[in-house]
Amino acid sequence: MTISTRLNDYLQDNEVNYELVSHPHSFNSLSSAIAAQVSPSQLAKAVILEDHEGRKMMAVLPANHKISLGALGDKLNRDLHLMKEQAVYQMFNDCENGAIPPLGGAYNLEAVYDDLLVDAKEVYFEAGDHSSLVRISRKDFVKLIKDAKHLRFSHQNIH
Repeated sequence: MTISTRLNDYLQDNEVNYELVSHPHSFNSLSSAIAAQVSPSQLAKAVILEDHEGRKMMAVLPANHKISLGALGDKLNRDLHLMKEQAVYQMFNDCENGAIPPLGGAYNLEAVYDDLLVDAKEVYFEAGDHSSLVRISRKDFVKLIKDAKHLRFSHQNIH
C-alpha cells in the first residue's frame, strides 16, 4: 500500500487527515471501488484533458459516471479532448500508470469537479497505485477543492 509522494505532501501541507484503504489489485477506478467495497459514487476519478491551445486540465467525477466532453467544453468555452496516455504517465510519474489521484492542486494542474462529488459523507480516490485508496471526509475534500471550478459535466454509466 503506497501513496504518491506529491499527494502525501499535498495532504500534509493542507492538514488533511486521511486513511489508506487497501484492496485487491484493480485496473480502473470503478474496479477499485468494487474491490474496496466502496460505493462508486463516493470514489472520485480523474480524467486528464487538453484544450486546443495545449492547456491541460483535470476533470474529476464519480467512478460510476462518464465525462461529457461536449458539455464540459461548452460550459468552459474550450475545445477539450483527452490527453495522450504517454503524456499523462509522464505528468504523473510518481504514480502507477492510470492510478491518478484526483486533486489537481497536488500537481499544479487546473481542475474542475463534478458537483455530484460533494454529496457523499466521505470521498475515496486513487492513492497513486492500483491497490490502495485514500479516504477523506467530505469537509476536507471540499477544503481541498475550494478554489477549483464546480460544474455538472458527467452522466451515470452504471446503476
